[in-house]
Amino acid sequence: QVQLVESGGGLVQAGGSLRLSCAASGRAFSSIAMGWFRQAPGKEREFVAGIGISRNAGSTYYRDSVRGRFTIFRDNAKNTVYLQMNSLKPEDTAIYYCAAGRLVTTAPDGMDYWGKGTLVTVSS
Repeated sequence: QVQLVESGGGLVQAGGSLRLSCAASGRAFSSIAMGWFRQAPGKEREFVAGIGISRNAGSTYYRDSVRGRFTIFRDNAKNTVYLQMNSLKPEDTAIYYCAAGRLVTTAPDGMDYWGKGTLVTVSS
């Protein structure tokens, strides 16, 4: 079992930045892949970014619309994964969820554990 708790969401103006954090517990953090997904009102949950386990050099993956603006990174000593979000746009508004699994996958069904989410609102 893995427990995930997100934090760092909030209201920000377009062009601003936020850093989301996800604290994990319950299993060797360095051996699990981590991801961020988001769900906007009326839309399906979608992949945002993922990071592999440390022995794979923590390979990172991004959806096209956030590549170059968002950065995912992990601190294994703190059992935490982060999502640094810069140049935010109103279309980034959503509930952001942290997820964990054996491998990074863009399909929500492929992740095994989920946090409860944190709301990010970007005003125009």
